[in-house]
Amino acid sequence: MTLKYLGHSSFLIKTKGAGLVTDPYDSKMVGIHFPKTEANIVTISHHHKDHDSLDQIKGEPLIIDWPGEFEKMNIRIYGYQSYHDKNQGQERGENILYKIEAENITVLHCGDLGIIPDQKLIDEIGDVDILLVPVGGFFTINAEEAKEFAHMIEPSIIIPMHYNSKLLNQETFKNLTSVDEFLNKFGVEKKEPVDVLSFKKEDIVNEEEKIIVMKIV
Repeated sequence: MTLKYLGHSSFLIKTKGAGLVTDPYDSKMVGIHFPKTEANIVTISHHHKDHDSLDQIKGEPLIIDWPGEFEKMNIRIYGYQSYHDKNQGQERGENILYKIEAENITVLHCGDLGIIPDQKLIDEIGDVDILLVPVGGFFTINAEEAKEFAHMIEPSIIIPMHYNSKLLNQETFKNLTSVDEFLNKFGVEKKEPVDVLSFKKEDIVNEEEKIIVMKIV
């Protein structure tokens, strides 16, 4: 499995036989150019323009935008209903977390998670190898909450997303904090972003909690 960060909350996850994109975004709104990308599956955590711009995706992918269990081309996806805010969705609506299983690796994409899920949902989600978690606050959980959530999930690898950077449209996202604030919560020094990640189960099965910052492709 390989992982590329397309920016904001969007990733391209590729297996030997298929490609999955999470939360494709509107380039003008976000401020980052979204590359034209082909995919067999697209997951949409919620219907805001910075997470559901399907016109950016080539092909005829399976579109998943609701909770449930799905499978295509040896990729299994489980969607879990959550909220985009701390008021049961009354401010920003619902949000879906997606657990993606392929090649014996489990990835949890949190979308715009606005509140830490309760233990019942944590238990339902189960084991996670790689956690893709928003850390910028304001629209989502903040850096401290993301740290708390990560400790509850206990993944081998944590990849932060949905944080502020000079690439983002500051008119819309100026209130987001940077990824450095999240790293500071763990006492981790600033990291050089990684272009592409390649995983095999045996590479991460005994990995202690590790944070990887990814470069926007």
